[in-house]
Amino acid sequence: MAARKYSRQRKLIKDFLISRKDHPTADTVYRSVRQENPNISLGTVYRNLTLLAEDGEIRRLDMGDGVDHFDADISPHYHFICRCCGSVIDLEMDNIETITERAAANFDGEIEGYVTYFYGICARCREKE
Repeated sequence: MAARKYSRQRKLIKDFLISRKDHPTADTVYRSVRQENPNISLGTVYRNLTLLAEDGEIRRLDMGDGVDHFDADISPHYHFICRCCGSVIDLEMDNIETITERAAANFDGEIEGYVTYFYGICARCREKE
């Protein structure tokens, strides 16, 4: 696929995501980038998030809460989801890529990837209990 034409709005959205570690939703992205570009529409933010995800520049995450979250860190890494506050936190851990080989050992099809989320209670919520 040919490279997309430069878009100031797309760059603004990607720069915002690069600055964040909390995996924001499209609405959060919209509210923030609107402070710098008041004329940007929610539709433009959604379209550009979709394009960035399709091009592999960001990752779209389905955390099971009904809304997509976005992550500019496209390196292999894993996420923890707090069942109390819903925060999404990057986990520092060794790569578990061998899980694909283990799954394929007893499977006749072709495994192309996997998604792994860890769930529980974050430190902040645990302190509140």
